[in-house]
Formats: sequence, C-alpha cells, structure tokens
Amino acid sequence: MIAPQPFFEPRGTPFSVLGRLRALSELGHEVDLVTYHIGRDVPVPNVRIFRTPRIGFIKSVKIGPSVPKLFLDVLVFAKTFQMLWNSKYDLLHTHEEASFFGVLLAKLFRLPHIYDMHSSPPQQLKNFEVTGFGPLVRLFEWIERRVVGSSNVVITICPALQDHVDQMQSAVPHVMIENVGSEIDLNVVPQGRMEEISRELSALGNRRIVLYAGTFEAYQGLDLLLDSAQIVAKVNNDVMFLMVGGQPEQVERLQTRVDQLGLGRNFHFTGTRPPEEIPVFIQASHALVSPRTSGTNTPLKIYSYLNSGKPIVATNLYTHTQVLNADISMLVEPEPRAFARGIMEILQNPTLASMLGKQAREHFGRNYTFQVFLQKTNQVLQLATR
Repeated sequence: MIAPQPFFEPRGTPFSVLGRLRALSELGHEVDLVTYHIGRDVPVPNVRIFRTPRIGFIKSVKIGPSVPKLFLDVLVFAKTFQMLWNSKYDLLHTHEEASFFGVLLAKLFRLPHIYDMHSSPPQQLKNFEVTGFGPLVRLFEWIERRVVGSSNVVITICPALQDHVDQMQSAVPHVMIENVGSEIDLNVVPQGRMEEISRELSALGNRRIVLYAGTFEAYQGLDLLLDSAQIVAKVNNDVMFLMVGGQPEQVERLQTRVDQLGLGRNFHFTGTRPPEEIPVFIQASHALVSPRTSGTNTPLKIYSYLNSGKPIVATNLYTHTQVLNADISMLVEPEPRAFARGIMEILQNPTLASMLGKQAREHFGRNYTFQVFLQKTNQVLQLATR
C-alpha cells in the first residue's frame, strides 16, 4: 500500500489510510505500507510501515498540492520500486496521487492495482486555487482518466466521487467506501489525559458548547462560523464555541480575528489534538457544526458527528447533503444569519436537538458500521483479483 501523506497525522486522508489498514488486517491480510518520513507509527496487526528517508528541512506537509509534497512523492516512488523489486507482492493499493505511478508499476510488476480515490486531482487544483495555468488542469484531467482506466478497481469515498467516476464512462468497477473505518475507541485515552481534558472543559464553566472539530483550511468555512458566532453571541451570551484542531499559526490567526470581533469570551481553541481525544470533546458539546463552504467531498468529521448522537448544524451544500438530510441534521444556507439561526434553534429547542441526535446515530448504525466497511473492502479485493 502506498500512501503519499504524513502518516499518521489526524487529518482526512491519513484517517482513511488507517481505516483501510485496519480493515485489511481484520480480513487476515498482510500489508507493507510505504509513506512519508513524517508522522507517527500506529500499531496495526499484520502491517509494517516503511518510510522514505528523513529530509531535515521538510518537517511538515500542508494539506493540498505543494512543492515539498512533489519532492517527497519522488522518494515514495523510489522506495516503492525498491520494495517491489526485492519482494514478491500479490496486489498494489495506492492512495491519491501515488496512483499516477502506481498504475505503471502495477503493469511493470504484473500486479492488480487498486486506486483509492480520496479526491479528484483536477478538483484539488481548483479547491486550492492552483488554476492559473489551464494546461496544468487539463493535464491532470487526462492523467486522472488514464489512472482510472488502467486500474483493476477504484475506491471512492463519497457519492460525489462515485458520480465523477461514473461520468468518465469507464468500464473499471468502482466501489464507494465511506470513511468510517478509523473510528477511535474512547477507552484508549489514558486516564491522566482524561483528567486533564476534564479540567480544561470544566474551566469553560457552565456554558452551552458549540463544537467544530477539524482542520482550519479556508474551504472549511470558518469565516462563516465566526460571522455567525457574532449573531449567536448577541442572543446567547453564554455560548462557547469550542474549536478543536488547527496548526499553531492558523489558531493564532483565527484567535486574532475572534478578539477583533469582541468574541474572546465565547471562543476556546484547543489546537490539534490526538484523534482519540476528539470524542471526549464531542460528548461534552451541545451542538456540532460543519460550516464548509466549498468542495464536494464529504467532510470526514460528519461520520464521527453522526455516530456521537449529538445534533449537527451544517451548510446545505452537496458536500454535506450527499450524506446528511433534514431528518438527521439541521441544514442551513451558507450565509451568517441562516447558520446562526440553525445554531440557535438547536440550543433553544432541546427536544429538536435530542431528536436529530438520536436519528443521526440510528442512521449511522444502519449505514456506516465497521462490519459494512469490512464487507465493502472484501468486495474490492475480490474485484481486483478476479
């Protein structure tokens, strides 16, 4: 398995990679994972992690396309080629842009190839505003079609990507496996850390907590959340927006804006936390928000939100509505007043909040269990090796 990401770090694709590894391990398979030198090892039975050589001046990799990522991908390719040359494998499973060279290596070494599609490369260029050079976008569109057409099976992670592959009219089978295989067990949080988190939450006082958990990238819609918070705080001055995530410089930038808006007493930033701690913060909250304003992939947090049984407020955009509906969440237009109204309705109507949370958890239990995840993973393996 080839994962051109910092594995493991608590963000989208690394979570998905972890889910795939756990599923393959549970199904009795042995996996060698090639990944960047950045990240921490996560023990998974029957999984060995092989990292690229450590590059001293690359200590982190931001989300999205970047020059350091391109450099590291060359090292991933070299490491992958070396391992394929020296050892015998039954299948090659590549994530994201590793599929670009994965299809070539699969043909060279006569292996079935699984393309794990977490996003569309041309769409990524648009999301991160790398669109000034039109030929580059068209090149990525051509590469994407070639990769899909040359793979034995494609995994997609949400309906938007499933539809995207459908539109290519490729005969290659593709299976949608939602990102629920990396759900964290609350019991793995050490007792000492649980006590520290409890003290942190207690320091917030007896406040109604609105939680956002995730990265602080622009497409997440945090500007919308801050604008909405101004409206909410005027009506519910005891509200506390608990922001779990973000790199230090991102947190500092957002904290500065919060202070400028006069919302300092209504916001608490935790910074990036280990994934096993996130459920603790979620369970302490009264409402969960996802203000995403762009993109089409379903935010990974949505599945954790659903499983928590807490009421969800999200923008009424396809990024959310391909999974959420009005029976299991509060869907609102992506503008400050509407988002604020959605939050206030949840905070002021406990009956509605309880009903939405209950129905959300039941929906998760019917559609997104680990057993379903395993069944779909096994289906992909059968399609790839038939």
